[in-house]
Amino acid sequence: MRSRSCNAINRVDTVAERFEMTMSDFSSLANVRAALPGLDKALPLACDWLANVAQVRSEQIEPESNPRPLTHTWWKGAFRGEYHPATKRWDVFCPIWHGGQAVKALCLAERATGDGRWRQTAVDGAEFILHNQVTKGPDAGLILAYEDLPDKVCSSAILESLDGLFHLSDLTGDTRFQDAAVAAVMWLRDHAWVRGEGILRDWYDPGQGKFIDPYQIAQDGSVGRPLVDDAVWLTAARRGGEPSLRAVFYEILERLLRDEHPAGNWVKYRPCQWETGQIHPRHAFWWGFPMIDAWRDTGDTRWLDVAIRSGQWYMQAQRLDGGLLRFTDLEFRTACFGHATSGIMSASVMWIELFKATAQTCWLEPLHRALDYACRMQFTQPQDPNLAGCILEKVLEPDGTDASPYYIRDLGTIFFIQAAAGLMLSAEGG
Repeated sequence: MRSRSCNAINRVDTVAERFEMTMSDFSSLANVRAALPGLDKALPLACDWLANVAQVRSEQIEPESNPRPLTHTWWKGAFRGEYHPATKRWDVFCPIWHGGQAVKALCLAERATGDGRWRQTAVDGAEFILHNQVTKGPDAGLILAYEDLPDKVCSSAILESLDGLFHLSDLTGDTRFQDAAVAAVMWLRDHAWVRGEGILRDWYDPGQGKFIDPYQIAQDGSVGRPLVDDAVWLTAARRGGEPSLRAVFYEILERLLRDEHPAGNWVKYRPCQWETGQIHPRHAFWWGFPMIDAWRDTGDTRWLDVAIRSGQWYMQAQRLDGGLLRFTDLEFRTACFGHATSGIMSASVMWIELFKATAQTCWLEPLHRALDYACRMQFTQPQDPNLAGCILEKVLEPDGTDASPYYIRDLGTIFFIQAAAGLMLSAEGG
């Protein structure tokens, strides 16, 4: 299956010509790794920022850092997800799924570098998730993954927190983390999944014990979304010995195959804005990346072709400097500001796996530009110690003042670590 072509979808001529000119620059992931010597310093600095700056060390968090306010009763191990250098104020947003992705990043970083100094940070991040999991009663397995609403659980936020638990279980041998992840997927199957529709209800009120619909999340008015983040349905099926979870995964994928628009993406589902055609920067990653696992699991090339189209969408959306702007529209038009380093880093994670799956070199040049861009977005000598080592996520529009236009999200750093560590491991055959 390694002959699958990058040309699964048509590209605009200028993009096609640009990649034709640069396709021969790299022939392997090892070439890309060699062309990015700065990763050896950038990756540890990024991990140190998560460990030494972003992570909450106390059981409770100061109210000014939790303006929504999310109703977690235990905060130790969570990550302060957002920082405004202009005001020097922190904020937390989606700490469960951001934390799960941070745990995954730190596990990959330890594997890539052999440096174990971030392991306790990863363990503390996972313990935060486990402290926020229901262990008894009808909601046993539910993780209280609060996101936009202070006391309502988001199904996608549960799913995206889990792969880090599997990674940490493998790294430490502690099966508590794996068991917690499997239990969470089982809860989603039993409570959130709409059988036969290929979707999950998205907002759960644990106080009332029922799902609610606070706003429209699908263009056609469906009560949920097709959610397959990190293919954890498959992982949980294997680890928990529950084949029914695999069946749910493929039912959801069939829904995604039907609803794909534009090619390699799904604008009809939030957080995309179907009204304007604006597409969220990590959308193709959330829905397209698990297709590679589906192809590896089944050998069905339909899934690999979808992943290729998602990878191609990112190639077209990537800017010449290597970055990506938030809410790129259906014609790949963007605003001038509102960058999304986390988006192009998640694309990089996908491009690495697409090269391994297809052996097509077209993924390598954009991968190099993306990681080079991220390295240039790292704060290496800041005056503000809260910035030391993190990756800049976004530049805000001018507001008429001389306040800093920088906007920090932990996701820029988290997905940079995942992409950089993934490249290191893959370049070495790990």
